[in-house]
Amino acid sequence: MRHQQKNRKFGRKMGQRNAFIKSLVSNLILKGKIETTEARAKTLKSKTEKLVTLAKKQNLASLRELISRISKEPAIKLYYDIAPKYASRNGGYLRIIKSGKRRVGDASTKNIIEFV
Repeated sequence: MRHQQKNRKFGRKMGQRNAFIKSLVSNLILKGKIETTEARAKTLKSKTEKLVTLAKKQNLASLRELISRISKEPAIKLYYDIAPKYASRNGGYLRIIKSGKRRVGDASTKNIIEFV
């Protein structure tokens, strides 16, 4: 039984899953908006909002922590461009919009996730 296990597996092993989520977060930060499935969007929202909260501290330690969690280019964009916009906001940096489309292969619902 999976009692109190919140993370989604996405059909991957742990290392592959972490790399997959890291690439989704990086793409969202670089592009600002992506279209993905509902389960991926929900996981992506929680991970990215924690990183934005970390970037809002605006100190060197938080920048280094961001670079260690995601790659350098998206970390710098998040730290210098995105986080200052949300300095006065207490969470809720992303929105998930249900697009109504279905994926061709397995008919899972597609959503758009974007910064507010």
